[in-house]
Amino acid sequence: MSAGTGASLAGGVHGPGHLRALTAVVLDTLETAARTRGGPLPAGGPDAVARRTTALAAPVLPEEGIGAEAALADLVRAVAEGAADPADPACVAHLHCPPLAVAVAAELAGAALNPSMDSWDQAPAAGVIEELTTAALARLVHPEAPAPDALITSGGTESNLVALLLARERAAAGKGPLHVVTGANAHHSVHRAAWTLGLPAPAVVACHDGRIDPAALDRTLAGLGGGPALVVATAGTTDEGRIDPLPEIARIAERYGAELHVDAAYGGPLLFSEGLAPRLAGLDRAVSVTFDLHKLGWQPVAAGVLAVADTALLAPLSLRTDYLNADDDTEAGLPDLLGRSIRTTRRPDALKIAVTFRALGRRGLSELVEHCVTTAEEFGRAVDARPALRRRPGAIGISTVLFRPVVADELEPVAGDAVVAEVRRTLLMDGRAVLGRAVAEDGDGRRRLWLKATLLHPDAATAELAPLLDLVTEAAERAAAGDGDGGRPGDTDAPAAERLSP
Repeated sequence: MSAGTGASLAGGVHGPGHLRALTAVVLDTLETAARTRGGPLPAGGPDAVARRTTALAAPVLPEEGIGAEAALADLVRAVAEGAADPADPACVAHLHCPPLAVAVAAELAGAALNPSMDSWDQAPAAGVIEELTTAALARLVHPEAPAPDALITSGGTESNLVALLLARERAAAGKGPLHVVTGANAHHSVHRAAWTLGLPAPAVVACHDGRIDPAALDRTLAGLGGGPALVVATAGTTDEGRIDPLPEIARIAERYGAELHVDAAYGGPLLFSEGLAPRLAGLDRAVSVTFDLHKLGWQPVAAGVLAVADTALLAPLSLRTDYLNADDDTEAGLPDLLGRSIRTTRRPDALKIAVTFRALGRRGLSELVEHCVTTAEEFGRAVDARPALRRRPGAIGISTVLFRPVVADELEPVAGDAVVAEVRRTLLMDGRAVLGRAVAEDGDGRRRLWLKATLLHPDAATAELAPLLDLVTEAAERAAAGDGDGGRPGDTDAPAAERLSP
């Protein structure tokens, strides 16, 4: 088959030549599509996006292929014109980072070589890079531990699942089932992991100001009456960016003989910064820590990590299967990779992490993290300076800012929250801004709906974010007056001049 059919290989001696031409098509299409979209999100809502995407992408499986260049041009155009682009300063809804170009380039190399990280003979050098990368991350999280270790995972959900799995296996030798204790602020993956593993539903501890209440934790652990327990704390909550009081939680857990796992999927990269790392004091007292670099680490998905204080804790993951890690091969010196994950076939995700770390160094990573934290603080002050907007009382949570239009406060609670929700949907439908939503405690103790800006852009300036506040104010006035479209997809194509991106 000719190269144009799409059947040419990416690897080997001739693969880079095939990739070079096709990559040019991809890059040209990405560039053109970003200009066509003109903002952080395509305008028109789900129905409009589905129509435009289908027109370019269907049929996905034609009887006769259309060729590599044409297929790439059509489908990359479809997904790029219809993207929620985290590189746009107005795309701030989620823990959804814009990936660094160097990491994406490394991802291309990994995809072309396609090592499978489940046996040495499929990933000789990639296995070494993963070992070096996990060692560096383990030492970052547990700097004083004698033998820390880390696994590469698909993200925070898998990391939390494996942490609970390992804790369950340790508890199996004790007296009774493992009891998981976590805050009301915990990520849903903690509850899902307990359900998946057949554990009792986690005991949920009350929170104050978005953080675990230590006194409530003490009462909960006392009420368990002994037996194996795992306390799951959070360093960077999804809704508010809050960090639980880790030193106090660690002391309480130790008092009751419980172990501590910390979900630091969001906040873990604060460790790169000498100035910000003290916010994670007590993290090193955890038996395991979730760390996620496709959040505040600017990696393409997926780039999760689970760090443990002692490599021996990973022993339950060991598995023998003759075609991957036969005993005689291991005894002869071939590294055993199978016990490094609950997955079998998996991507060389450590490669892009290693390239990024080598390229930027700890100092460069620190600067990016500090930029996001500083920008969030400046954005919070910009909200405070707007009479038409109100920020959630309290400190900024890492790089997450919660705010709402004052006009919503002037209505009954249900109606006010409805205005906040409509503002978000209107801006989504217009394609002008991607803001998140979060229900959180207000200064008076009531839980209200807030707009959420999660600032992960490593070089966006506060001035680039200021127009977002104008959009919110305008949309809120329309919604409160009953002039909004209620989030309906009709008549939503915003003029290019109203969008934040050129």
